[in-house]
Amino acid sequence: MIAAFEQTGAILNGHFQLNSGRHSDRYLEKFNLLQWPEQTEVVCKRMAEGSRDTNPQTIAGPTTGGIILAYEIGRQLGKRGIFAERAEAGGRAFQRDFHLEAGERVLVVDDVLTSGASIRDTIDAVNAAGGVVVGVAVMVDRSQGRATFDVPFFAATEVELPSYEPSECAQCKAGVPVEVR
Repeated sequence: MIAAFEQTGAILNGHFQLNSGRHSDRYLEKFNLLQWPEQTEVVCKRMAEGSRDTNPQTIAGPTTGGIILAYEIGRQLGKRGIFAERAEAGGRAFQRDFHLEAGERVLVVDDVLTSGASIRDTIDAVNAAGGVVVGVAVMVDRSQGRATFDVPFFAATEVELPSYEPSECAQCKAGVPVEVR
């Protein structure tokens, strides 16, 4: 699976601030992979196969990378794919007339798992819409086991890319400019 990231130039080296606020010297630029349908199909096939036993009715992901993943995994499983967007009041919500039936079984998917915040926001959106989260699947788990969920979890691949609080970041201490991702 890592080969797909390497082939598409998705693994970057530098000094990066992640969405979680943590810093890292390596970054997975998922869109370098997601722009290529053939590699996206391969990664999503692995996610779909690893999550098939959850028997979802709908696949949901957070914006932005989760849109592509929810669609492709939905296509592979013969289910619909929807996405949760950032809400004005915070968190995420289903907009654009997406809705869930009471008790609808939802597989939540995302691209790169670091802290789990966008997945938790999507889980909250599913719950608020009346659905039931039956599993979580990600392209890459870089949390090193720190992020956990109360449902079955599947990662297409795991990558050990250490991240640091800014106060603990050696590159910050050395004055290396940070790139916000």
